Amino acid sequence: MIFKTITKNVKLLLLSTSLTLSFLSSAQELKEKTVPKLTFSGTLDTYFRANLNAPNSGEQAMAPGSSFANLPGFALGMANIITAYKGEKVGFVADLVFGPRGTDAIFNSPMYSATGNVVNQLYMYWNASDKITITMGNFNTFLGYEVISPAANFNYSTSYLFSYGPFSHTGIKADLALTEDVSLMLGVFNPTDLTEYNPTGGYAFGAQLGYKGQNMNILIDNGAYELDYTGGFSITDSFYLGLNGAHYDNDGVGFSGVALYPQLTTSDSFAIGLRGEYFLEHGAYGAIDQIGNNVADSSVFALTLTGSASIGSLLLKPEIRIDNGSDASFLNTKFAPQKSLSSFLLAAVYAF
Repeated sequence: MIFKTITKNVKLLLLSTSLTLSFLSSAQELKEKTVPKLTFSGTLDTYFRANLNAPNSGEQAMAPGSSFANLPGFALGMANIITAYKGEKVGFVADLVFGPRGTDAIFNSPMYSATGNVVNQLYMYWNASDKITITMGNFNTFLGYEVISPAANFNYSTSYLFSYGPFSHTGIKADLALTEDVSLMLGVFNPTDLTEYNPTGGYAFGAQLGYKGQNMNILIDNGAYELDYTGGFSITDSFYLGLNGAHYDNDGVGFSGVALYPQLTTSDSFAIGLRGEYFLEHGAYGAIDQIGNNVADSSVFALTLTGSASIGSLLLKPEIRIDNGSDASFLNTKFAPQKSLSSFLLAAVYAF
């Protein structure tokens, strides 16, 4: 009789314990599903750059006419600090940048606030449904293959197409998942790169149609427009080919260009990639000409070979770049202006 009583009590205890553990497990799963996640991430980068066929000091230290990675000797990139809050329905991103690369990325700020020049992105979003997301605030552009963050680009120096397209927009956009493979984005923004407020009263309109990672983009801004294609294909498990083509026109003045990005992964810790870019100005757009000769219809063909070695969260990127122009556009106060510029760069990028 005593043995039966003990056995009964043990069974009751085991059942009670099992129900308690099941309840706690369900409560934890519910908490993980419903409580928004606050995350911190970002990058830090620095580099060394030297010209191979031109001076490397003072005003003679010329560089390609593209953005970022243009300073001589040992130079700083930026510290990028991103705070994100991800809820089931709503969330936000606050993306701050400090350093030369960050200053170049948000070159039109501050427009009003004393600290506007550290805000790379600042936006909120609402998942209105499983297929519709509404975003409002300041966010990096949807055009182009390359981005501001050095950790998200294979090449450390940037292309002409990236440098002369928009960097950021401030406004509102809707991202629509039309099918499993097809997406559509529609947006209304301040004039391009006016990120803190709108001083003109005019607005830009943008759209993106995506299909399996291939995106057709358009931005219309005060009579000017830019058409852009961005995409890529995994040829094999280790070989990827990225593509970018764009055309910008503002009353007959603008640019056209195409860039190819073949990238080969040789091991878990090393990859090598080439960017081949052809960039053509229409009229005296001024992207290539560093001398001020106001030359119309200049062009440049640029080859950039980059290695990427990973050591944990640290990326080391040695890079050789050759820019060849149709005109003697590269500024050189020691020698005669020249058509080509060759340079070497070694960058260190830490992502967290």
